[in-house]
Amino acid sequence: MKKLGLIPLRRDSKGISGKNKKKMLGRPLFSWVLTEAVFSDLDVVYVFTNDLEIIDYIKKEYRWTPKIVALLRDEEHASDTATTESVMQEFAEKIDYDFSILCLLQATSAFTLAIDINEVLAKIISKTCDSALSVVRTHRFTWNDNGTAQNYDIFKRPRRQDFEGLLIENGAVYGTTKETFLESKNRISGRIGLVEMPEESLTEIDSATDWVIVETLLADRLKRHKSNQKITYLVLDVDGVFTDGGIYYNADGEMAKRFDMRDGMGLEILRQHGVEVMVLTSENSELVAQRMKKLQIQDTFLGVKDKYLFLKNVLEARNSDFQAVAYVGDDVNDLANICASAWSFAPANAMAIVQQHADIVLKNPSGAGAIREVCELILKYNKRYE
Repeated sequence: MKKLGLIPLRRDSKGISGKNKKKMLGRPLFSWVLTEAVFSDLDVVYVFTNDLEIIDYIKKEYRWTPKIVALLRDEEHASDTATTESVMQEFAEKIDYDFSILCLLQATSAFTLAIDINEVLAKIISKTCDSALSVVRTHRFTWNDNGTAQNYDIFKRPRRQDFEGLLIENGAVYGTTKETFLESKNRISGRIGLVEMPEESLTEIDSATDWVIVETLLADRLKRHKSNQKITYLVLDVDGVFTDGGIYYNADGEMAKRFDMRDGMGLEILRQHGVEVMVLTSENSELVAQRMKKLQIQDTFLGVKDKYLFLKNVLEARNSDFQAVAYVGDDVNDLANICASAWSFAPANAMAIVQQHADIVLKNPSGAGAIREVCELILKYNKRYE
């Protein structure tokens, strides 16, 4: 049974310019649902877009996994008037209907989790439903234009705990069998199953205010999963963490970066106490590669733009998760990992937004003792587990 995910993206968007590519917690908006799709039971996830920049990004950034595929969609079905069903139809034809279940995922639904996708799939795989969709149970009282209540008796106003509420589509996840889609040409039809998601997932991103609300809620959700356990991984950014953020250039390009020798000793001591050290940077620098080789840091990953998905994949491959991680970052592209990791640190000279979300703001600046300070804090913290 071939289960495909479809994330349709348009190059242009109204309300918020470039919404799909705009950085939410340092990552393109579409990458949040894409991450969850990768770790769901879907076999392949297609990003279907007319934006060549996104296609290029996906091919470069996610080349390490065959589960993500970028596919160019026609301009005809990327206009303001095009329906989602027309996009689904175009996609299905482009792949010759090579699927058993098609799962439509909306990029603007940043709260979608792998478990939500899996529950929609399960409704269909069990053969109890031909299609399924995600909904939210809201306990709001609704009214008609003529001043009459729709869903309650105004003289017997129910308490929230006694009120069943209403089920509302949140537009996050839709699933259908190939046979059902071929017959109805609609995202849902036949016997339809419902999968409830949290009420926060009902928030739509149509304005700058919506964006701030969703970003805040998303950061809070990541932080709620933090737990106390022994730190077994220290993950470090490079520029602005190992270095002061400065780069020296000559006519041939990058010439030099400044590293603090004391940081190297701290990392060596930390490894002797069983903490594995990883380096994760968006830059693809030979200077960095040589320095990490000198420090004997084997897990050095260069040129990684989507640090959250990459680290999540590395940890899962090692039967671990973010709760075993201490993370040090200084800029917005570190924000997701800062929020998700059990312990997060920001150098004294990190960007203000990173300091705001980090668990600990260090006394020392980057390139001048920040990493050594982190090493000592982790050693002290881990003693309680010895």
